[in-house]
Amino acid sequence: MEGDTLLYSRLLTFVTLGFHIVFATLGVGVPVMISLAEWVGIRRKDPHYVLMARRWSRGFVITVAVGVVTGTCIGMQLSLLWPRFMQAAGHVISLPMFLEIFAFFLEAIFLGIYMYTWDRFRPIVHWLLTLPVVIGSSASAFFITTVNAFMNTPQGFTLQNGQFVDVDPWAAMWNPATPSKVAHVLASAYLTSAFLLGSIAAFRLLQGRDHPYYRKALRFTMAASLVFAVATVVAGDWSGKFLAEHQPEKLAAAEWHFETKPRAELIVGGVLDPETGEVAYALRIPWALSILAHGHPDAVVTGLDAIPREQWPPLFVHYVFDAMVLIGFYTVLVPIAYFGYIWRKRAVPRLVLRLIVWGGPLAMLAIELGWIYAEVGRQPWILRGYMKTAEAVTTSEGVGLMLVLFSLLYIVLAAVAAFVLLRLFRNKPLEAELEERRVIL
Repeated sequence: MEGDTLLYSRLLTFVTLGFHIVFATLGVGVPVMISLAEWVGIRRKDPHYVLMARRWSRGFVITVAVGVVTGTCIGMQLSLLWPRFMQAAGHVISLPMFLEIFAFFLEAIFLGIYMYTWDRFRPIVHWLLTLPVVIGSSASAFFITTVNAFMNTPQGFTLQNGQFVDVDPWAAMWNPATPSKVAHVLASAYLTSAFLLGSIAAFRLLQGRDHPYYRKALRFTMAASLVFAVATVVAGDWSGKFLAEHQPEKLAAAEWHFETKPRAELIVGGVLDPETGEVAYALRIPWALSILAHGHPDAVVTGLDAIPREQWPPLFVHYVFDAMVLIGFYTVLVPIAYFGYIWRKRAVPRLVLRLIVWGGPLAMLAIELGWIYAEVGRQPWILRGYMKTAEAVTTSEGVGLMLVLFSLLYIVLAAVAAFVLLRLFRNKPLEAELEERRVIL
């Protein structure tokens, strides 16, 4: 029964985080795109960009509403499913959780003002209202990410007789994992939101709706995607070097690196023989892992042979990591291909438009894979070095029923959100809105 409780608790946490991360990512990235679009529209006196901000903000409100529900579920489940973790470490990491509430209040208050003051303020004043929304949403992501960072590199306390004492909440929040993890979370959220909005514009163009609005939206979102994709790659490289220093077992599991040695090769794909540790059918890049981990081909990279076997993360994270990285490079190369045709003043082929359409869902998939790697790659620890996941789980029964009920809730929320978003824009298509607002094209 205890094993079932642990399994169901992990599954419920996985389902909740996996569902919430979709809306949390959009909640962080879309405000940036709204603000940028309205700013460009004001500077260029181009009503199409202002209309982008207006339409995107309407859809954004729906994602915020669902994100609030799922975020509340996460907070509740932390206490219900992992009470021993919250009892031991909750007071250590309570500061960012508390500050996250204020960040959300800032975002929600100014989002409401922003939505209900279109055409009531001067354009520049209305645009200024986006800044607290952007700051609040990004700050919210920052504070919650520091909690996850703390679970990977805990500090800010002293362990005495099994109790966490001498608590320094600022040190706990500003732990070694915070800078690289926050940078990667924010950059990837901005990238995913930009690519999703771009995929919608590309889809419309593929449908034959060759409207200036969609062409401008595609160019704008692809420019943003390229910038954020490069930032995400840089943040990912920073994260790799952090893992090599602070969580070598996590990097070694992701790379199937079993032997501590210099000039370590990077293994991409492949099939692992768990008995011998041999990898077949893999692409091997000489010295690349040493460069990724320490910036030098002769650097020694810690392998799994230096880690006790019971502390190895699940080795399937190798495939999760590879897929995430592959999608990351996809999001760099596709915008480059798009602008290659634009800069040569040639028509963008339908193939490139299709790649852009696929880029939106793939970018969101990379977000999911990234969080799977972040959470599963930390196992068997819920608080690395101090508390294992099995030690933190609830002893209560009924988690299996909770798993079923919450899964049904998320299915209903997903269906309602999709229905509302489709009806929202179907009932007021672009052309009708342009005509209603008498935009001169």
